[in-house]
Amino acid sequence: MPEYNSLEKIRLQKIEELKAEGVEPYPTRAERTHTSAQVITEFNAAEKQGREVKATLAGRIRATRAMGKISFAHIEDGAGKVQLFFRMNELGQDRVDFFNKMFDIGDFIQASGVMFRTKTGEITLHVHDFKLLAKAVSPLPADKDVTQDDGTVVRYAALEDPELRARQRYADLAVNPEVRETFRKRAATVKALREFLDDRDFLEVETPILQPLYGGAAARPFVTHHNELNQDMYLRISFELYLKRLLVGNLEKVYEIGRDFRNEGVSFKHNPEFTQLEFYWAYADYLKVMELTEQMLAYVAEKVNGSAKVKYGEHELDFKPPWRRLEMRQGLLDTSGIDIAEFKTADALFKAIVKKHPNKTPDPKSTRGKLIDFLLSEFLEPTLIQPTFLYDYPRDISPLAKSKPGDPLTVERFEVYVAGFELCNAFTELNDPLDQEQRFIEMGRDYAADDEEKHPMDEDYLRAMRYGMPPNGGFGMGVDRLVMLLTDKHSIREVLLFPALRKEEFDEKKN
Repeated sequence: MPEYNSLEKIRLQKIEELKAEGVEPYPTRAERTHTSAQVITEFNAAEKQGREVKATLAGRIRATRAMGKISFAHIEDGAGKVQLFFRMNELGQDRVDFFNKMFDIGDFIQASGVMFRTKTGEITLHVHDFKLLAKAVSPLPADKDVTQDDGTVVRYAALEDPELRARQRYADLAVNPEVRETFRKRAATVKALREFLDDRDFLEVETPILQPLYGGAAARPFVTHHNELNQDMYLRISFELYLKRLLVGNLEKVYEIGRDFRNEGVSFKHNPEFTQLEFYWAYADYLKVMELTEQMLAYVAEKVNGSAKVKYGEHELDFKPPWRRLEMRQGLLDTSGIDIAEFKTADALFKAIVKKHPNKTPDPKSTRGKLIDFLLSEFLEPTLIQPTFLYDYPRDISPLAKSKPGDPLTVERFEVYVAGFELCNAFTELNDPLDQEQRFIEMGRDYAADDEEKHPMDEDYLRAMRYGMPPNGGFGMGVDRLVMLLTDKHSIREVLLFPALRKEEFDEKKN
């Protein structure tokens, strides 16, 4: 059992007193007629017409002020704040005293009465009746003023420690309205993505989260065990191979928005579970997908923020099409001084990197593809601030993409970079089952036997391809990263309600 602090013990005592007086501290029913925003809008209209507005409001108490025969309180609901006014004339002194004694900041209250405007101009509910809806045992974090040695006063936010905010998101949401707005924008982002694709006849589908074989990306999976089937299963790392199976079945434009899981490290842009959008479009290639991508993200920015221009840190990002297009080989040459086309093997490329940049040494066991990724992240990626299509990738880091005609070592792939990090990834998808089988074999040979990022051979996917897959363009995007850009947040934790955190060690004396 937790050990309660002194303030919590006082509130627990109030709960016992309420019960002794026949007052239920957690009643089953609430009867709200208006939100705070609705009642303020209605009152503004009624005031001009000389009409009375009666309302029953409900919300969390955020402030109180007792002044003898009258009291004021501010309550907050999901739509905003509104003031309550308690007066002895309507309620009686006992009821006003009851409110002042038994109600605390953080409690949920229901109040009924008539709206009016105070002398200071604040729209307020003149309370005729009220009841407790839920008693808060623990006080919410509150702003506090700290006097410095020089006499200046510094105000500290109610909850500003990033670790604590992520761990106690419920308290973060309760005391920080801007956090609630971030997650409203997140919901609006997902809604806008769906609207855009639905309006273009894409079909939203659902594919398995638990899979007998993981695939569609180079990533380490989470493994679990199905007892009844007596086999290991994997949390999906991508939707790709299942969505492309649907193209074989003549579902020509499909998409999915959902969770992927990768058993890897965390960073400002990585979380082990994340929200992904993937779509596949029969008879399209990566050039058509480029056009659709810039149209889609401009549409989403307009829907969510009202403009295709988005403030992100010190930058103003402009999602209005057309975006910059940059060939990967040229971009790497410009920023690292290394032409990857001149170095056909991992050993040759490793030596070139060490010679050119002795202070930036990659893992000598890296495949050629991982070395190219190293160059990308170290040199090119930080320079890509405005939305940019980085296109035409080496085949050895793109096992599911189609080669460019006449250039078998380069594939038709692009990634979108914004604000110095990757946002989207897309291919002209490989639809030749024989070529695909060979790619799987090459991936298995190039990666070490114990490397969990290697792409496994998927025999069922190859079987699907052998029935015939139309040429198609595919696309994947981390929705969390898009929300970061649209809300000016610089850590993925800020846009996940409940990010992955190290297990909390509870102190029984404090909890």
